[in-house]
Amino acid sequence: MTSLRDVAERAQVAISTVSAALNGTRPVAAATKRRIEQAAVDLGYRPNLLARGLQSKRTKILALFYPAPRGGLGVTEMQFATGAAEAASELGYHLLLSPESADPVEELRHITGLGLVDGVLLMEVRLDDERPDFLSEAGVPFSMVGRTRDPGTIDYADIDFAATAREAVAHVAGLGHRKLAFFNHSTGAYAAQYGPTIRAGEEFAAAAREAGIVYVDDHRAGSAEEGGEAFERLLAAHPDVTALAVMDDHAAVGVIAAVARRGWRIPDDLTLMLVLSSERVAEMFHPRLTVLEPPSTELGRLGAQMLIDRLRGDGPPRQRLVPCRLVAGDSSAPPRAEV
Repeated sequence: MTSLRDVAERAQVAISTVSAALNGTRPVAAATKRRIEQAAVDLGYRPNLLARGLQSKRTKILALFYPAPRGGLGVTEMQFATGAAEAASELGYHLLLSPESADPVEELRHITGLGLVDGVLLMEVRLDDERPDFLSEAGVPFSMVGRTRDPGTIDYADIDFAATAREAVAHVAGLGHRKLAFFNHSTGAYAAQYGPTIRAGEEFAAAAREAGIVYVDDHRAGSAEEGGEAFERLLAAHPDVTALAVMDDHAAVGVIAAVARRGWRIPDDLTLMLVLSSERVAEMFHPRLTVLEPPSTELGRLGAQMLIDRLRGDGPPRQRLVPCRLVAGDSSAPPRAEV
């Protein structure tokens, strides 16, 4: 591996000057710094982050903690992680993806106890999440993509669920629909007090009341099978429903299959919206679904930037809400005439 000594010999300066130029520990003349940086590029020099950390007490490594999903990271989750990694890299940091075990606090205790990370970025935040309390008590800098029930002074970036729900309801109301159903995440996610699940359900209900639309939200589906079954139960109880919003991609597959079994067509007989999914995923369906796309990349970037700002100083907390973007697809239309 190329060393500082190799770079110093190439640039014809002292090793201490190379260290100062690359680590920013003291000023170095601009021309000399450019020569050192070019020598480092020519030789393919990469700094030893652990050695640097021992000297500066900083490793420039951040950890992104998230519960490991059964099916692996999907498109939306990867956009969060990619946005965070890109922002960290632009600011001189590296991002370590760390899927959590069955005991997330123990996992945090292990990783932060090693002293290899400067701070932690939390994803998939629950309303009564225990991870922020642990990190606060341990004195570990952190920020959240998502938020707890009462985030207080914690830095976070999250979806503006109220604005998102209002736009979704306005979309179906503008098409003439007067009854909207909502399939939330599976019971397991709801029981775990997962923030997006709870907030989406609450805000869709509030937006429907505000718009004067009849609203049905007593169904949950986390798979294609559950989606199809929930749709059949929905129509048995509410045959006049003309619009449906679904939170789970797999459940939407089941809904579409159930619609076809009835001899119906989307959007002629049902307007179908996908909530908190990506436009890329919506394009895989036939017909192409209308989607409320979360600002995944932006939120990931904001979370990483907030954490790095926290590491650099003790300014006021930064808390941002960003709404989803409604992308109208081929699954939206006015309700069928006979209803």
